[in-house]
Amino acid sequence: MLPRAAMANERVARVDQLMRPVHRWIWGDVNRRVRKLLAFAEVETGGGRDILRAAEVTPDPLLRRLYLEHAIDELHHGDLFRQRGAALLRAHSTSPASRSGNPLPGGHGLDDLHVEVEGDERVLAFLHVAEKAAAGRFAVYREVVNDDPATRAIFEKILRDEVFHMNYTYMQLTRVAPETYRRRVWRARATRLWKRYLGLAMACAELIGTVLLTLQYFVLLPPFAWLARRAARREPLGWTPIQNKGVRSPTSQY
Repeated sequence: MLPRAAMANERVARVDQLMRPVHRWIWGDVNRRVRKLLAFAEVETGGGRDILRAAEVTPDPLLRRLYLEHAIDELHHGDLFRQRGAALLRAHSTSPASRSGNPLPGGHGLDDLHVEVEGDERVLAFLHVAEKAAAGRFAVYREVVNDDPATRAIFEKILRDEVFHMNYTYMQLTRVAPETYRRRVWRARATRLWKRYLGLAMACAELIGTVLLTLQYFVLLPPFAWLARRAARREPLGWTPIQNKGVRSPTSQY
């Protein structure tokens, strides 16, 4: 199972290699690095809580133990990211006020699932796909932070855990759903891709809206402002007398 996981991890990492310049630019700035680490801490901690809830409701004793170990790992990852982000924050006096959004789109794959009613098959499929994506991305992050040994060591440690999580979720999925495990993995992957597409579409729509409003402000508004000023120059100064035709207001006492 390990060779197959390693090959899958290599394929995911190869896709992320295309984004290496972007990742290097993001992690090259200390302020962005702090924000990313603190955002990772929130994602890992939230994922740990979701997996802990899955451990509470699963009827499978083996999965309950594995879920608990997985949740403990995720909560520990959140602590590692949070402590490293705080250390960089103190060392460089940066401000984490403007944090970026979810650094791992879709989180750990459980944010759109109700673990109380979903079966273990779907939970395992979503976890496997999410951990596989995270492992590939963390492998790239580990390489682009060579100038920061402490942060690199955290990514190395977490990457080993992510590979283990990717392995056990796939193995358990083949155990609990031997007939449909491939279809469930593809469905989870398609759902994750659809969520990423929606996020990208929303970002594009926001960008297009901003561009259109900016064009309206600088292209359409000046002619209207010029016409308004031209009309204002034609208006007489002072008060304009109104002819009194003896019509009184029915609601006034004057």
